[in-house]
Amino acid sequence: MNIENANSQGDTTQRLRFTEKLGYGVGDAASNFFFQVFNIFLLYYYTDVFGLDAALVAVMFIVTKFVDAISDPLMGLVADRTDTRWGKFRPYLLWGAIPYGLCGFAMFAGPDLSDSGKLIYAYATYTLMMLAYTVINIPYSALMGVMTPSSLERTSISSYRFVCAFSAAWLVGTFVTPLKTILGGGDEAQGFRLTMMIFAVISIALFWVTFATTRERVKPMQEKASLKLDFKAMLGNGPWLTLFLAAIFTLMNVAVRNGAIMYYFKYYVGDDGTAIFLIFDKTAVFMSLGLFTMVAGIACTKMLAARFDKRRLLIVLSLLNALTMAVFFVIPPEQYWLMVLVNAVGTFIVGPTPALVWAMYADTADYGEWKSGRRTTALVFSALQFAQKLGLAVGAGLSGFILSLFGFIANQAQSDLSITGIRLMFSIFPATLAVAGVVAVFFYPLRDSKVKVIEAELKERHGAYAGDDAMSANKPA
Repeated sequence: MNIENANSQGDTTQRLRFTEKLGYGVGDAASNFFFQVFNIFLLYYYTDVFGLDAALVAVMFIVTKFVDAISDPLMGLVADRTDTRWGKFRPYLLWGAIPYGLCGFAMFAGPDLSDSGKLIYAYATYTLMMLAYTVINIPYSALMGVMTPSSLERTSISSYRFVCAFSAAWLVGTFVTPLKTILGGGDEAQGFRLTMMIFAVISIALFWVTFATTRERVKPMQEKASLKLDFKAMLGNGPWLTLFLAAIFTLMNVAVRNGAIMYYFKYYVGDDGTAIFLIFDKTAVFMSLGLFTMVAGIACTKMLAARFDKRRLLIVLSLLNALTMAVFFVIPPEQYWLMVLVNAVGTFIVGPTPALVWAMYADTADYGEWKSGRRTTALVFSALQFAQKLGLAVGAGLSGFILSLFGFIANQAQSDLSITGIRLMFSIFPATLAVAGVVAVFFYPLRDSKVKVIEAELKERHGAYAGDDAMSANKPA
């Protein structure tokens, strides 16, 4: 049996083993070896390495979201209807890992093509990667909602997930710039290519670890399959709608700021990104220390969530983070260590928010079943993941448009106007988007006290929680 503290009465607060929580967490580490590279380096790679125009890249980021608008909810519907010996969601981790790794590597293969050929290649590989991301990450995200019926345990699982996710992000932020220099030997394109090859192998292996160490336990009550009723249940889910809107603004904030990092340090602070040793690489040190303090903040999530309502905590932390981002607009370029300090404070503050948000996503899935009688876990997560991908795409697209609007020209000395645009991208614009996300969360109606009532009523409907026996067909391969 894979649960601790089980007793003969079927304790409803049963806790998952450390190994299972960690095993689930490393799946998001697998995602972040690509996801964080895309957030931080992809726009820079397309403009300064692959040689694409910033405005054309911006259009590509937004246009390709039409594919996600179809594929994300479709994948959610398919996953909810999957029924195998391994469960609904785990099989996708097993079979989707290799395509995911190959597509991620292909994005940075950098073939020598004409300008139009490069743009077509970018469209094709970016679209394929987003499809592969959908196939593996929607089931992965939904898996958390069926590992345990306990909201508190899901918050704990979510904490493990984001400690692992941002540990991988720390590795990306710390080592990508020196790695591409060392492996490329002065050829930045070759450096990116070899770095992403390493990340692809690691990602595949970690997804397989998640498959092997996790189990699905929460089964929906038997109900007639109906696309119409599933979508009706989701769209009638008020808490889900508020988080959907908040996700768009939040990930726009993340995309705009992360997309500006390389430009901010290359053109404003004066770091050309060619340092071999980490200690001389201002960009890598800035990201490394910021992500390190973010992991420390994530580690505080369970303690904070046990003492404060998740919604209120999310609002306060997000507003404080917006303030630290806005401060960067007034920091002069020579005050590098002040930048590092302010960033470390901001990332520590924002650290618990991803885990809080994903635990709240799972709560909305419970709320939907409690209200409508239909459990559509993967559909709920897929639509929220689409909101995040839309936010990232629009934010990245907005970054490209801002660069173009302010007269940015790659690999040249920038005008005062373009420097101002880069500074706004790194400070005021993301801070404003963060506040917009807070406004959306303000209307989130579920308090933790209500979540506990919903959790208890659902358990009563389902009958006694049977641990691993509830999914007796899901024996490991």
